[in-house]
Amino acid sequence: MTYIAVSALSHVGAVRDHQEDSLVVGPWTLCATVTETPQTLFFALGTPLAVAVADGLGGHPGGEVASAMVAQQLAEIGSLLDSEDRIREALNACNREVHAAAARDPALTTMGTTVAGVVVTADGVLAFNVGDSRVYAAGPDGVQQLSTDDRLSGGDLPPGIVTQTLGGSDEQAAVDPHLIKSPLSEDTSYLICTDGLTDPVPADVIGQTLHQQEDGQALFTLWKAAIEAGGPDNITMALVRVGS
Repeated sequence: MTYIAVSALSHVGAVRDHQEDSLVVGPWTLCATVTETPQTLFFALGTPLAVAVADGLGGHPGGEVASAMVAQQLAEIGSLLDSEDRIREALNACNREVHAAAARDPALTTMGTTVAGVVVTADGVLAFNVGDSRVYAAGPDGVQQLSTDDRLSGGDLPPGIVTQTLGGSDEQAAVDPHLIKSPLSEDTSYLICTDGLTDPVPADVIGQTLHQQEDGQALFTLWKAAIEAGGPDNITMALVRVGS
């Protein structure tokens, strides 16, 4: 029987005093919670399986609230996300819900979150993102970033200006998720992660680790690399692999 293995880890990092990341794996969520030891879940291939991370916006109130809302919504409807159109509609629905919750509570004004993930179906893998959390595919030909960073950088700009989020300051804007479909292959695994990993850890280190190690061990090694590089932000990762 073909199965989907999902290993996950979420940690506050070495600097932040609380966790604003959330994680969804199928019907399960991990919101504002820390687990240094990678956990692995197994699912049968068939019904669409959504695996995603959401990174609450730092410097804004309620980042952990926004990321948890998105994770919980994707956990509820993930089994229905069998096309690019449905994923796009779901993320826009999440965007509206985060804005509505912020409008009801002045303490949550401008709260927002990024999101990145994959939906695994019997027909392939749909990768998606809004913001600068990332999805990588690690296969025989190397490691490729599937997500597109919604982020300004370079020149005189401050580092890490995120240009598109779910929620945030622009209450009227719909989001335009980045979507890409890949064929299903047992030779390819998918890393989904927040920028708490990708900011301090170079892409070549991520690639080498994914090729040299498997599942939970790879996540633990990447977490250690982020901490040793200063651990400036919350670190949340999921590694998705299809096997038989």
